[in-house]
Amino acid sequence: MKLDELMTTARESVTAKRIYAEPHEVDGVTVIAAASVTGGGGGGGGQDDDGHEAGGGGFGLRGRPAGAYVVKDGQVQWFPAFDVNRIFLGVCAVLIALLFTRGRTERTRLRAEGRRRHTA
Repeated sequence: MKLDELMTTARESVTAKRIYAEPHEVDGVTVIAAASVTGGGGGGGGQDDDGHEAGGGGFGLRGRPAGAYVVKDGQVQWFPAFDVNRIFLGVCAVLIALLFTRGRTERTRLRAEGRRRHTA
C-alpha cells in the first residue's frame, strides 16, 4: 500500500461514526452512544543510491465506551460509561503504592525512634 493510500484510509477511519453511534429510538426516547477514540500513525519513504523507491507506514485506532446521550421530551442528558476494569486497576495501583510506602515509612519511624533512644 502506498503512503497516500494509507493516509486516505486513515482519514476515512477517523470519522464521527467512530465516535457517535447511529441514534436508536424506542418509545420516544433517543439514545446516542459515544466512544473515546484515539489513534496515531506514521510513515515514510525514500530512495536508494540506484534510484529504487520504497516506503511504508501504519496507523492504529483504539476506542473505549465513553457514555451515551439520552434525548427524552426535548431534554438531553449525558450518562457516562462505567468502566469496571479501569476502576479495579486504579484501586490495585493505590493498594500497591500503600504497601510499598507503608514499609518505608515504618522503617523510617523505627530508625528515628532508635536515634532518639541513643541520644537520650
